[in-house]
Amino acid sequence: MAIEFRAVSKRFGDGPAAVEDFSLFLPAHKTTVLVGSSGSGKTTLLRMINRLVEPTTGEILIDDEPISRRDPVKLRRGIGYVLQNAGLLPHYSVVDNIATVPVLNGVPRRQARERARELMDVVGLDRSLADRYPGQLSGGQQQRVGVARALAVDPNILLMDEPFGAVDPIVRKELQAETLRLQEELDKTIVFVTHDIDEAFLLGDQVVILQKGARIAQVGSPSEIIENPASAFVAEFIGAERGARALRRKQTPRGTVLVDEAGRTQGVLVEDAP
Repeated sequence: MAIEFRAVSKRFGDGPAAVEDFSLFLPAHKTTVLVGSSGSGKTTLLRMINRLVEPTTGEILIDDEPISRRDPVKLRRGIGYVLQNAGLLPHYSVVDNIATVPVLNGVPRRQARERARELMDVVGLDRSLADRYPGQLSGGQQQRVGVARALAVDPNILLMDEPFGAVDPIVRKELQAETLRLQEELDKTIVFVTHDIDEAFLLGDQVVILQKGARIAQVGSPSEIIENPASAFVAEFIGAERGARALRRKQTPRGTVLVDEAGRTQGVLVEDAP
């Protein structure tokens, strides 16, 4: 399912606009990543897709149908939503957390729990954890339960709001790899929010760099943005001239390597065959 924002704005009270005149097309079966610093409006944009936040002006469409015409509860129950801290119900077991929305939608509990166990396999959770409670799981395991719960109604759209921000770097890399694998297998329309540009470039088919008020600084594929930053702001934001992206050649006895500005080797240069 494709998603489209048409001239969307959002104000909370009398303050400045959190989102101002935002228009964007998010293609179906692709991962669009909204990336920006705090206050750039990325989470507000995400939460408008499932009507947890209503726009002040403008329109949001899913497959050309305005979501304002749809019942918000039914809309939310048909869209997967993964939160930063998993948002699990602490008094529900793992299997019942995953089965929550199907049961609310009328699926018999036994059937929903069996499907939940199947989804544990999908997201890489051992079924022996099914009867444990969230407090008995690691942060990475909790996030996997959150992803399984979001997939429980087989949604066409999956919203992910900084889902890996609260786990350690090693677990984060594992969950990022899992997200890439799941998207390859399940082919969803994913909207992913992050403040980490490296995560955005790793996961996104389409990356949207936002400034304050959800003003679009640049939108494009990771390659397009890295190769041709639209402004000095974008170049600075992505670190185009510093860190691990500012690479130079270095000759070694075994050939040419690429090093970053600190002199750390980042890769080996493989010359094209003639």
